[in-house]
Amino acid sequence: MSETTQPEGIQRVNRRKVREGTVVSTKMEKTVVVAVVDRVRHRRYQKTMQRTTRLYAHDEANDLKEGDRVRVQETRPTSKLKRWRVIEVLERAR
Repeated sequence: MSETTQPEGIQRVNRRKVREGTVVSTKMEKTVVVAVVDRVRHRRYQKTMQRTTRLYAHDEANDLKEGDRVRVQETRPTSKLKRWRVIEVLERAR
């Protein structure tokens, strides 16, 4: 008998998005705003541009500071704007 809890041939795929960004605001309780920078090429002019997206993420420990680099993962809606949660701190701000 196999050690796995799921039957053979059935694999659960994790489709949740994972992003890395910088904390830009910590003014809310257990919520941080993370700025994620994506580099994309312009379709017509082929110039590389930076697009910044601000994500509201849940911080259960409430210990992050502005400038920290974090990894966030998509999750079910926690509030009106929060759809992400902090899964790890990559680098602390100096």
